Amino acid sequence: MGAEEKRVDETAAELTKAMTRLRARLRSESAPDEMPWTWSQLTTLGRVVEEGPTTTSALAQAEHVRRQSMAETLSALRGHGLIMSEQDPDDGRKTLISATREGRALIATIPAAREAWLAGVLQRLLQPGEQQVLLRAAEIMNRIADADG
Repeated sequence: MGAEEKRVDETAAELTKAMTRLRARLRSESAPDEMPWTWSQLTTLGRVVEEGPTTTSALAQAEHVRRQSMAETLSALRGHGLIMSEQDPDDGRKTLISATREGRALIATIPAAREAWLAGVLQRLLQPGEQQVLLRAAEIMNRIADADG
């Protein structure tokens, strides 16, 4: 294995560790009574709120999970009254998923608390240049998440 391959492997391992730790910390920054939902349920609900009515298949593809897994996630969200389903007016074979008022309210509160904690930490611990590096890293991470294969 060459030095470049070793560096890529080390980067992948360290990035995975850092993302796992940060995800756990962000999750802990929510009030305990706000957490009957999993991370995947919250990200799915967030996507529904952000993108508007969508299908189970489109959500599964966007979240990089199987359609059956997404159906389970949506079932849990529906059970908590956070989403609703209706027939697509343009294609009666499709069902559109949209957020309820309660779902939109939840998405406005939980991520806001997490982002407020993270913003405070970034401001206290990082210099402006380091903050810019993280912003660029977030862009790169989103590009990686959206990559095919």
